[in-house]
Order: sequence, then C-alpha cells, then structure tokens
Amino acid sequence: MVSKALAAPLDLRVWKDHREATAAIACAVLVFLGWQALNLGWVGGALFILTAAYIIGGFDSARDGLSTLVQDKELDVDLLMIVAALGAAGLGLWQQEYYLLVDGAVLILIFAISGALEGYAMQRTERSIQGLMGLTADTARRLEGDREQMVPITSLQIGDRILVKPGELVPTDGQVVEGSSTLNQASITGESVPVEKTVGDDVFAGTLNGQGALRLRIHQPPESSLIQRVIQLVQQAQTEAPPSQQFIERFERGYAKVIVIAGILLSTLPPLLLGWSWEETIYRALIFLVVASPCALMASIMPTLLSGIANGARRGILFKNGAQLEQIGRIRAIAFDKTGTLTTGNLQVVDAIATQPDSDQLWQVAAALESLSEHPIGDAIVQAARQQNLTWTTASNAQAQAGLGITADLEGQPAVVGKPAIVETQVKDISEDLIRQSQQWESEGKTVVWVAQAGEVLGLIAVADIVRPAAAQAVAHLKQLGVEQVVMLTGDNPRTAHGIAQQVGVDQVYAELLPEDKVEVIRQLQQQYQTVGMVGDGINDAPALAQATVGIAMGAAGSDVALETADIVLMADRLERLEQAIRLGRRAQRVVKQNIVFALSFVVILLVLNFAGNMTLPFGVLGHEGSTVMVTLSGLRLLRG
Repeated sequence: MVSKALAAPLDLRVWKDHREATAAIACAVLVFLGWQALNLGWVGGALFILTAAYIIGGFDSARDGLSTLVQDKELDVDLLMIVAALGAAGLGLWQQEYYLLVDGAVLILIFAISGALEGYAMQRTERSIQGLMGLTADTARRLEGDREQMVPITSLQIGDRILVKPGELVPTDGQVVEGSSTLNQASITGESVPVEKTVGDDVFAGTLNGQGALRLRIHQPPESSLIQRVIQLVQQAQTEAPPSQQFIERFERGYAKVIVIAGILLSTLPPLLLGWSWEETIYRALIFLVVASPCALMASIMPTLLSGIANGARRGILFKNGAQLEQIGRIRAIAFDKTGTLTTGNLQVVDAIATQPDSDQLWQVAAALESLSEHPIGDAIVQAARQQNLTWTTASNAQAQAGLGITADLEGQPAVVGKPAIVETQVKDISEDLIRQSQQWESEGKTVVWVAQAGEVLGLIAVADIVRPAAAQAVAHLKQLGVEQVVMLTGDNPRTAHGIAQQVGVDQVYAELLPEDKVEVIRQLQQQYQTVGMVGDGINDAPALAQATVGIAMGAAGSDVALETADIVLMADRLERLEQAIRLGRRAQRVVKQNIVFALSFVVILLVLNFAGNMTLPFGVLGHEGSTVMVTLSGLRLLRG
C-alpha cells in the first residue's frame, strides 16, 4: 500500500486520503523549524511556528478527546496529551523557558504519528470487500421459453431459469436442470481440481464454468448466495474489536482519569492543607502533568512493534498491524488451508505403473486422449509425457463422459482413459494387483487414472497436489514452539485430506468445508484456545482469515482478497517463515513488558522527586524525555537478529 501511495499523483485527492499522515509530517517539520528558530534567538518566529505545530498536529487528538468527554463522559489519553502539552507551553511562557513549548509540541507529534498509523491500518477493509465484489457478476442470462434475456442479478427470483455458457462465471447459486460441465470452485471451496456438475447438482456464484453449457434453476434469492455470505462474514469479522484492543482503550481512559483528577487535586489542595504557596503548587502540578504524561509508556510499545515489523520485512514476513506482531506470539492453535498453503496447488504426476515392459505406450495413449481434454488432470499427464520427449498420434472420435473419463479411437483401436467404471466398458479382466495398487494410491490422497487400449489395461497413472517441501518441517517446528493444536481445513474430500495430513503431521483434519464452515471451526478453536492463527491463500479463506485472531496469507500464490484480509503475509510462500514470525512476536512481547515496567517505574521515581520538592521543571522534562528515549532505544533492539 505504501508503494502505491508513493506512486500516485500528488493531487488533492491523495492529500485528502492521507490527511492524518500529512498532518503528522507537517507537525514534525514545524517542530524542527521552531526548535531551530529558538536556537537562532528568533523567539517571535518560533512561537508562531510552534503554535502552528500545536494546531496542525493536535487538532485530531483534541477533537477526539473533547468528543469522548462530551458524548461518552470519559477522559482519554488524547485529552490528557493536549492538557500536558498546553501545560508545558503555559509553563514555558510563564517562566520564559520557551524550549518547553518544543517539549509540548513533541508530545503532540508522537500522538499525531500514532493516529496516522491507525488510520493507515484501517483502510484495508474496503479494499477487501471490493475484491470480493469482483467475483460477482452484474447480469445473468434468464431463459424465457426459447429466448435468452440479459437481466440484472437483482431482478432474478426463485424459480427462474438461467443459462451459463462455457467460460462464464456462475452469476448466482442455483441447481443444474440441464447439461453437464466441470466447474472451477477454487474461489469458494479451494479445491485444486475442477468438480464435475450434472443434473441435480448445486453450483455456486463466483465459480467458473468449464466447457459445457449449464441451465440452472434459482432456488434461493441472489442476495443469499454463498459468495454474498462470504462478503458478510468478512465485514462482520473485521469490524469486531479484539479483546486486546478493548483492554487498551479501557486502560488509556482509566489512566487519563487518574492523572487529570490527580492534577486538579494537586493544583488546589496543597495551599489549603499544607500551606504551600499558590505559585509553588501550580508549578508542581504542571510538572506533574509533564512527568506523568504517558509518552514513555506509549513509546514503550510502538517503536518495539515497528522495529519488529522492519525485522520481519527483511525476512519476508509482512506484518500489516503492530498489534498482530504481539498476537502471533500468543498463538496456541493454528489452522492451515490445504490447497496452495500446505500444498503447491498445482497437480503433478507422482506415480505410474505400466503392465508392459515398455512404458512408452502407456504414456502415448494417455497423452493422446488427455490432450483433447481441458481438465487439469489431463494437463498434468500431457506435461509428464512431454518431459519424457514422447510423441503421439492424434486420436479421433473422442467422447468425454462427465466424471468418468475419455474414450476415443487411436491408430484404429479403441482406447480409454479414466476411472475403472469407464475402463470396464472395454476391458473384461482387470488385474487384482492393479486394483489394490489403485486403492493404495487413493488412500494416500492421489487421483488414479486408468489407461487401456484394444481391451487391455496398459497401466495406472497417479496425479496429486504436491505437498510443499517445507510443510512437514514447519508443522514440526510449530509443535516444538509449544503450539498446542495444528489443524487443516479444506474443501477437498476426507480421503485426500487425510492423505495430506499424514504427510505433514497435523493433529486434526476438517474436510469438505465451505467458507462459512471454516469460520465456524475457527470460532470453536477460539473458544478452546483463545488465540488462534489461520494460514490460507484463497478467496475462500478470507472469512476465516478475518475471524482468526491472526490471519496469515501466503504471499506469492495468495489471492488479492486473502492478502488484504490477512494481518500477516508470508512473502514468497515460505512456510518456514511462520516459525520466525512467532519467535519474533514472542520477543516483541518480552521487550514491550520490559519497557512498560521501566516506563512506569521512571514515572513513579519522577513523581516522588517532584513531591519531595527536589525537582525543577527542566529536570522533570529531561527525565520525561530521557525515559521516552530509553524505551525507544530498547524497542529498537528488535531490529537486530
């Protein structure tokens, strides 16, 4: 997103879309210029410049703080920051120590940068929804007798019949009433192999039709289609605030209440109870506001997370949200999508057995027939034959039978490639050994293709979606890290799913899942393990990625929606980076905790010194800014290693 923003024209629209970031940058420039003006002795100019920095950088925080105060009757850190900054400015003008105005401006600048980062992170939601919308068609071919009429999707009603031609997106959910074809359902179920659809089968909006024409009957309103439910799930999951965010908001408001109330009491009670002078009382109260300002506390978190994000980027781990760097370190369970995540998503020939000493005939017959097919299994077989530098003659009279295979005439002899049911139409006796071999391969999650010619079986070819080389090692390392449960979610059939699961070593398998089913599994895991990660790559994974505590997308193969919805992206599809991300998250947690303890301890020390009467305003500002610098430098440790 940053690169896109930099590449965009510098027009008014860009500046408007990045208003918070622009305000933070302007505030930083003005603070620097005001500081330089003071160094040069230009007090009047410095006051003017720093006043502009206060207004530009603090406008959003002041507005939000006052809005919270008026509407919710709550005090928050935004308002406390403004009070502390104005207190520093007032002290500076009162004591004619104008450098205190710079300190107040720095406080405002820190919060302006934080607000800009929050706004930057929240812009993902709309792009995610727009990406999902791209899967839905605007019109459909409604059949009225023998006529076709293009109509808007919204005008379709239950009972209408529509036509889906080869190569078109299915416009809405429906049931096949005429025709047969293969549909690519990767956008919905994540299945790597297109699914055969014939009369009586359900089809989903957003899936891609293959070579056959389909006539569908609408059996539910278009707005209730599966893809629309996916969109709703993404919207719902992304708008739900996680418990950690709610805790931070409550903590900020509680902290602000305590400090503001204490500041008011400290500015009024000592003269009445302890006999202090009003000048001394106000002086100590304003120092209190400065040293108790939560800058060091806030700086104990953000620089650490930003350093961790930079470290991850160097390792091919893209963290979209600093909070997710912390969350991934707390993960107790992880769910993996199968296709494209634990596997490569590309079908390949993995095994073959020929009944003849010369296996060339097996490959030549299989390639001759499969070259006439558009099915991914056929593509894998043809590619394997080409890698062996084989050539074959062209088959004739080819006939494809949906879900079974292909028959054709090859060199004057009948040939068949497909499942045993279609092979048995040409072959009387099938070897028991071949049947057992086929069953074994199928139990391993492979798709078995039988090849026969002239009434004789030539052999078997097994095709499968290849497991990523690093998948098993990545799962093993996650368990070594203490992840309690590793599960696999897939739209594929249970036999294929369990075959892959045995290879990679996951604990539990959930198969034949639709996107909404994956979300439900994630919710169940969250009830048991609280902090759950989801790793996926497809549009069908987007709702589960959004629902998970931490959504992790595969970068190179991932769909646009998965990448936009996820909190973390593993660039170049390197599964081994997941372990590094968790280690980095745990390290970030440790550093943040250390920084918070240091920041709070230093605030306590400064407060004690202030009320003991041994602290001057310059020393208070120095201690406050010094503690902020210390925790910032501590956070930068995450840039190393």
